[in-house]
Amino acid sequence: MTSTAAGTALDLTADLPVPELEDLYRDLHRHPELSGQEHRTAARFAERLRKAGYDTAEGIGGTGIAGVLRNGDGPVVLLRADMDALPVQEETGLPYASETPGVMHACGHDLHVTWLTGAAQVLAAGRDTWSGTLVVIGQPAEESGGGAAAMVADGLYARVPRPDVLLGQHAVPGPVGLYPHVPGLIMSATTDVDIVVHGRGGHGSRPETTVDPVVTAAYIVTRLQTVVSREVPPRESAVLTVGRIEAGTAANVIPSTARISLNLRTQSEAVRERMLAAIRRIAEGECRAAGCPRDPEVILGGSYPLTVNDADTDRRVADVHREVFGEGTVFDPGPAMGSEDFSLLAADGQPYSYWFVTTTPAETWDAAPGGDDLPARLDALPSNHSPRFAPDLSVVGPGVRTLVAGALSHLVR
Repeated sequence: MTSTAAGTALDLTADLPVPELEDLYRDLHRHPELSGQEHRTAARFAERLRKAGYDTAEGIGGTGIAGVLRNGDGPVVLLRADMDALPVQEETGLPYASETPGVMHACGHDLHVTWLTGAAQVLAAGRDTWSGTLVVIGQPAEESGGGAAAMVADGLYARVPRPDVLLGQHAVPGPVGLYPHVPGLIMSATTDVDIVVHGRGGHGSRPETTVDPVVTAAYIVTRLQTVVSREVPPRESAVLTVGRIEAGTAANVIPSTARISLNLRTQSEAVRERMLAAIRRIAEGECRAAGCPRDPEVILGGSYPLTVNDADTDRRVADVHREVFGEGTVFDPGPAMGSEDFSLLAADGQPYSYWFVTTTPAETWDAAPGGDDLPARLDALPSNHSPRFAPDLSVVGPGVRTLVAGALSHLVR
């Protein structure tokens, strides 16, 4: 027996304007904008919301957009999409590839905006089937980690009603037609760390007169690879990635400093603190062993919190998704090492559900090596942040339907 929420979602989305939404997606993909610069994207989203009847506020936390549709008594449900792109040169070969050199929607945020635009329009057109208040958010700067917090700090909830529940979703690799849900921890915390090594510079022909920070940085990078394998318990999940090393200006000049930038992914605060302590100890130890004239600087940068779904809220949404899409389409993959700032929109600790939508084109999935070893096939796919990440246009309609169904699981009369 189909629930009222699932039946209503199917009815409201039966005649989705898919070609129009696909055109919007192509347009957004052609014109990506970096974190904090999403002016064109925000304007397009706000325009669609106003036409659908939403009270719309712009410029929240920079380029953030909020739309409100009040529709009688009932809960306040917030739906969110992030809008920013990445500093990645696109290599997909798509006919609608990015026209902005060095910038690409390599994480699917253009798809997120398209999905939320469609859901907002459908729910506005079908307001006689539900009751409550709908808040839709176009969030800037998810990739840089500050967008959600900036919107809240800029008075988001003085401009829109505070939500009773928050819902969001993310495009991920995997064969089209799956909607992974996790009723608990779904995404990890992340912390950026910079290490500045202070040496003593000089001429490349006289290394004995210097303290080479490049060599010291190399030892630090190598030693850091033991933190997870030797200091984090096997039962815990953690990742340490060195993403950047910067030093020097010429081949024959030994520089005075070197900078290492790294990223931590953890699923508990205790593991995070253990890893930070190890990073400081290793950096200081290697610098002293090298005879550096001063201790290194260990600088904590941006961070994202854990994303932990409220179990009851997520099961409620997942149950409706099963009814709409089929029993085998929803499953629990366990927590991912990726990170999000979505949870910061739950400023008062409100419950939320965040799930995934698989988006890999069938021909790409079928061609991936690995056979029946599904993890191996997933590892072979272009992932989020890859210059070849290219979601299938066939997911435009289903991604709208997931948001509509999720909202109606709380708003339906």
